[in-house]
Amino acid sequence: MENEKVKRIKTYIKGLDENLQGGIPEGHIVLVCGSAGTMKSSVSFNILYNEVLNGKTAIYITLEQSCASLLKHMENMQFDLSKINIEVLSDISGTNGIAKKVKLSKTGTLIISDLGAIRKKMKNVKFGASGDWLGAIKNLVGKLKLESKCDLFALDSLAALYVLSDFEKPRAKIFHIFEFLRDLKLTSFILSEMPLDQSTYSKYEVEDFLADGILYLQLAKRYRKVTREISIVKMRATDCNTNIFSLVYKNKNFQAIYGGKTPLIE
Repeated sequence: MENEKVKRIKTYIKGLDENLQGGIPEGHIVLVCGSAGTMKSSVSFNILYNEVLNGKTAIYITLEQSCASLLKHMENMQFDLSKINIEVLSDISGTNGIAKKVKLSKTGTLIISDLGAIRKKMKNVKFGASGDWLGAIKNLVGKLKLESKCDLFALDSLAALYVLSDFEKPRAKIFHIFEFLRDLKLTSFILSEMPLDQSTYSKYEVEDFLADGILYLQLAKRYRKVTREISIVKMRATDCNTNIFSLVYKNKNFQAIYGGKTPLIE
């Protein structure tokens, strides 16, 4: 496929999209990898937020952090949440109602599914064919995609999903998760918690092979100062710059700067 015909989703990180042929190809499944504190959630939310501003509908599933905590954090980062339509799903039985609301909406919508809250309400209930929450997540995403015509999806995070679900045969199950998302043609961002030694991008070391792209976030110590960095490990159907960039959040925008160079000390 010729690159000019590839529709792309921006990362909305100034300096990174320019090194990514304009953005991530639509329908790609992207691992957003990094250890704690590298801003995986913030980078993913930033993409979904800006796409919703442009009229898209997106699903953000949080398995650990509460919806209130997530939105409070984004407000502290000065995201203007009043500019977008946000629907919070904290009860699985409310899926149909939210789908109808989204379908009738004339603007983009961010659907946040607070599975952490659902887990507390239904801690003794198991879902899905394998007796875990994976089936519930797939049913939820499938229904919202079908009835609300969602465009983007974020799962926060794989580590939490692995705790909730039965992964006795991880490679087969992970393969089916990725194929499920591909069949739905959702541009997906899957957050993957890396070990502190950064030895692997994901727990089972198959996720990075199955993913279409990998955004790698890390913390770097320089002169007793910690800076955040971002790099594109891979992105299929894209001629990308794999240099390491400093990741800066300033004036309500993310920037990728100093690609391939040691950043100056401020």
